[in-house]
Amino acid sequence: MDRNTWLKEMRRDCEEQYDREAPLYDEKGGVYSNIAHQQFVQEFLDLLPQNSRILDAPCGTGRYLPFLLAKGHSIVGIDQSQGMLERAKAKFPTVQFEKSGLQEMAYREVFDGAICMDAMENVSPEDWSVVLSNFHRALKEHGYFYFTAETIENADENEIKQAFERAQQAGLPVVYGEYPDEEVYHYHPTEQQVKEWAQKAGFEILREGNGEIWYYHILLRKI
Repeated sequence: MDRNTWLKEMRRDCEEQYDREAPLYDEKGGVYSNIAHQQFVQEFLDLLPQNSRILDAPCGTGRYLPFLLAKGHSIVGIDQSQGMLERAKAKFPTVQFEKSGLQEMAYREVFDGAICMDAMENVSPEDWSVVLSNFHRALKEHGYFYFTAETIENADENEIKQAFERAQQAGLPVVYGEYPDEEVYHYHPTEQQVKEWAQKAGFEILREGNGEIWYYHILLRKI
């Protein structure tokens, strides 16, 4: 199988898996602490002017929407999983939601800020630059962007190495850092690679850090 075909299958499988998990996703999502996520979200919100317009992409079932709505901002939530969107709409009927993948976002200079939480691990290395460029284009001048990534530094690299070797033995067209035998496709870049991609997309790094297991946090401004 060629790599492009395989990645399309991985992305389709990922969407289908989130659709299946959506009804019980909130209960499952509560199993890990997200203190660092909340702290970074608050720092992000502190940078925004009043009555800002924020993009939550992907929004999932709306785990972080209460933090955004508490400040009186208007929110647009997108997700490529219809199941996730239906759960989010049921909980937040006043929020605008749209079905779209990160790779297909076409907004242009309409948001003061954007967040991308616990999702970039499902993006292939080929699509990272596309997705970050889409966020950059969606933001107004000097807009703010906060996202998380599951990096090699925040994972068990021995597990990543073993997953890579298993995938190679199975004949899959993988690159190092991919973890296709997770519940859904995962890709773990290095923190340095994340920073390089962000800067190449036109962002200035304001703050970065590591929080709970798995996650690297990075807060950016559009330049």
